[in-house]
Amino acid sequence: MLLLLSTGVARAGDFTQAVSRGTGHQLLFALSAGFLTSLTPCVYPMIPITISIFGGRVGVSRARSLLLATLYVAGMAFMFGTLGTTFALLGKAFGTFLANPWVVVPLALFFFAMAAAMFGAFDLALPLSWQDRLARVGGRGGSGAFLMGLVAGLIAAPCTGPPLAGILAYVATTRNAGLGFLLLATYAAGIGIPFWAIAGFAMQLPKSGPWMNAVKSIFGIVLLLAGLYYLRPILPPLAALAGHSRAFLAAAAGAVLLGLALGAVHLGFSGGARIAVRKSLGILLTLGGLLALLDSLLTPATPIEWLHSEPEALAAARATHKLMLVDFMADWCLPCQEMDAKVFGRPDLAATLADFVLLRVDLSREDEDADLGALKARYRVATLPAIRFARPDGAIVARIDHLVSWQEFTATATRVKDQTAARP
Repeated sequence: MLLLLSTGVARAGDFTQAVSRGTGHQLLFALSAGFLTSLTPCVYPMIPITISIFGGRVGVSRARSLLLATLYVAGMAFMFGTLGTTFALLGKAFGTFLANPWVVVPLALFFFAMAAAMFGAFDLALPLSWQDRLARVGGRGGSGAFLMGLVAGLIAAPCTGPPLAGILAYVATTRNAGLGFLLLATYAAGIGIPFWAIAGFAMQLPKSGPWMNAVKSIFGIVLLLAGLYYLRPILPPLAALAGHSRAFLAAAAGAVLLGLALGAVHLGFSGGARIAVRKSLGILLTLGGLLALLDSLLTPATPIEWLHSEPEALAAARATHKLMLVDFMADWCLPCQEMDAKVFGRPDLAATLADFVLLRVDLSREDEDADLGALKARYRVATLPAIRFARPDGAIVARIDHLVSWQEFTATATRVKDQTAARP
């Protein structure tokens, strides 16, 4: 069990890697996060009780029981998916807010508070009267199972809320409504895995016990890391732990493993002062190692010298007879940081980038500068990341509007350069 939980921490801490590897890995992360949520004390005890309410275990065929469980999970998926779509559609405002320290700091404190709740500092729960009323929604039958699924997230809010908040924060930065729905619906499907296991295969789940607190500790560590991530743009020292040498990466991974061994996950704060100190030290080591790995992942190995004025870039393009590469980014845009680290910062791409005049447009505070809105309109930028290849007269010849691999970027840059050179 400890190995499983340790793996869960590592995978949860690698959400940025999941983002860089594509939609499939993002969905796998969401599914895993949902499954871990189902193992928390807020959800796990409800599973057999819920199935007995909408399907029963006696006189109901396995096929019908599985159908009812599927409808129940579909209700959860619809509720969470709608939430994901809403946050994605609100992404523009969310992104602008994340450039404001008066918003970022309270957001980070919210994550820290949720982490404290996961570690048992205080309990979050709906009033019992509300839980009873919500539990009565639905009943037996397909429609009842679906309705019960719709409100299941509210009943389980104390445990679904913290991990859900982290995924929703990412969804808001993508501004992709379809992805928002799919990612959150997949998260709900992860919560539904034990429901399917019992309803369809008559599996017996392990009894509730201390191991469920270990699952909550996993979420606590991930929430602490999320809070630190949002503070990185306004607290530069948090982004200064980056290194790319094997020794640095090995030390960071070693800190994570040592923290887990000390008890960051499997120990609790209620075992006395000595145990509490040991767990605290384990959490600090694990968190420090994960933050160092995150900084390394988001920091380019080779710094790039960008121009930051369009008139200056256009003048340089005309003088050198080069194309412009215009990169629209923002501090709060996680895929933009991935592009920086995984594409622009690669040493072997230096020669490719040297063929272009490099212009970077920072949209972190776009609402404070009317010129940025005009620049976005001129280059037809609606989402981030956004990369434009343009001639010295500003005419766009190619565009990239999503996170791409370095191979795809190189192929696009080479094609644009060759096509322009071949043009009389």
